[in-house]
Amino acid sequence: MTTNTTTPQSGDQTQQSGVIITELAAKEIMRIIEEQELDKDKVRLRVGVKGGGCSGFSYILDLTETQKDTDESFVQNGITVICDPKSLLYLNGVTIDFRDELMGRGFVFNNPNATSTCGCGSSFQA
Repeated sequence: MTTNTTTPQSGDQTQQSGVIITELAAKEIMRIIEEQELDKDKVRLRVGVKGGGCSGFSYILDLTETQKDTDESFVQNGITVICDPKSLLYLNGVTIDFRDELMGRGFVFNNPNATSTCGCGSSFQA
């Protein structure tokens, strides 16, 4: 298992490798962990991609305690993020943010590897 511990200083989100979790997204993830009464020391945020969606690939977010030996691991704003190597090819440098707005709330992906995205923001083309 490869472990990359990357914690930006002073909220700096300019890191270009791994998966970046903004402070707002981290707070929402911690709220969900507490709401579901999960063990915050064992739970990981699995980030990945799968084929499908309007644009070719869909994002995957899942809270899990299961981590494979081949998973890459990143720590961002107190959240341990895991990603399989194939998904990381498409997600390296992606920023995950959280929006709570009048038109809706949810996680938002800013993916520098995407050549196009769908209107809903949950799928992309690479």
